[in-house]
Amino acid sequence: MQGHRGGLGVFLITGLLIGGVLSSAGRAASDEAASSDGETSPQVAGLAFVDDWTRENLENLVELYRELHAHPELSLQETKTAARVAEAFEQAGYRVTSGVGGTGVVGVLKNGPGPTLMIRGDMDALPVSEESGLEYASEVTALLPDGRTTGVMHACGHDVHTTNLVASARLLAEARDLWSGTLVMVAQPAEEIGQGARDMMAAGLFEDFPRPDYTLALHVDSDLAAGTLGFTPGFAFANVDSVDVTFYGRGGHGARPHSAIDPIVTAASFVSSVQTLVSRRLNPQDPGVVTVGSIHAGTKHNVIPNEARLQLTVRSYSDETRGQLLEGIAQIAADTCRVFQCPRPPGVTVREEYTPALYNDPAFTARAVALFGEVFGAEQVFEMTPTMGGEDFGRYARALDVPGLMFRVGAQDPERFAASRAPGAVPLPGVHSSGFAPAAEPTLDTAIRAMGLLALDVLTSGAKPGDAQSP
Repeated sequence: MQGHRGGLGVFLITGLLIGGVLSSAGRAASDEAASSDGETSPQVAGLAFVDDWTRENLENLVELYRELHAHPELSLQETKTAARVAEAFEQAGYRVTSGVGGTGVVGVLKNGPGPTLMIRGDMDALPVSEESGLEYASEVTALLPDGRTTGVMHACGHDVHTTNLVASARLLAEARDLWSGTLVMVAQPAEEIGQGARDMMAAGLFEDFPRPDYTLALHVDSDLAAGTLGFTPGFAFANVDSVDVTFYGRGGHGARPHSAIDPIVTAASFVSSVQTLVSRRLNPQDPGVVTVGSIHAGTKHNVIPNEARLQLTVRSYSDETRGQLLEGIAQIAADTCRVFQCPRPPGVTVREEYTPALYNDPAFTARAVALFGEVFGAEQVFEMTPTMGGEDFGRYARALDVPGLMFRVGAQDPERFAASRAPGAVPLPGVHSSGFAPAAEPTLDTAIRAMGLLALDVLTSGAKPGDAQSP
């Protein structure tokens, strides 16, 4: 990864260091930005406010983070987390609605004319037993739908995201003299199962609340050191589809395969053939993944079963590639059945929990990168390659047809991260790992400052998409 410096965006201030001290370049910019009668410009005032507010409130926000980390809740069960967020929104002066799409919380703050900005934070944790060694590590357990007991852990950093959402709501409410427009703060459930954004939209998120002109979110990144930021213009996360395929055979004795039709052999042939969708049908420039993650068939060594069931995950970026992969899976499954003379056609089901690709608006991204580079330093801002992972935040901007952006916030302890990059060193635990342990204070410090400054940039510009000065 390489550092990136962009041109100046709307928020034309340079040189504010993370510790709250302006460099000589920053002081010169501040002096230049001051008006002739000695008054400070709104941009300089915004920088100073975010810097001071974060420094004054960081300690109690780290405590909130630790509380959330120690008390994680699985997808669709985020009741206590949602209540804590709703309380924080209310105390900050927002009009709050709870229970949107399940446990979702929406806070609205209207502050005069201007753009409407939606900031989203996800709340749910993962069914992972924590092994981080933190003094505030989760000891929570839960029952899975199949009756098994599992540990529960914020292994994807949603505790950071929720804390940042609360911080952003408070910071921007207290800075309302510096901006004009409308804030829509969204605490979303069930991101880990790709359901939360869809459920909140189905419950009237964009009908019952102000319709956003921009959507904004962040995500912790275990491939970046705390204190750094990352960005990906264009496609950043993939379309995610889950596909169930069932092959039907005719059971029989394992010693008499000629008298049966073996669905396991059919499934094995399909597993090999379906890989050619990516290697031989897609344009090499169009990313795609087809992975068979599960095969279930049979009960005994010498029994040929009646059916074999497979579960696939399918990843893509464009709608065209997605359609090509899904159609190809159905076609190869049907043709494989004909080859092996299955007694009935295969069952191919594309599950409803489809997560669309997350697309970062290039102009909005460039605007953020310019701001981050000037404030944090260009060497602290990295362009990230797109991932084939999924993120349902992209569903919002797609439905609204407005600019959306999710940027990355480094989460690893800087010294440990640097050591882990040495030749032969063991990598640090990443997201979704039982050992993932963000460096809380520097991660939150950077997240709060970056989100606050970018939100103020949008809300002080007065611009909406389509305006000449909008991103």
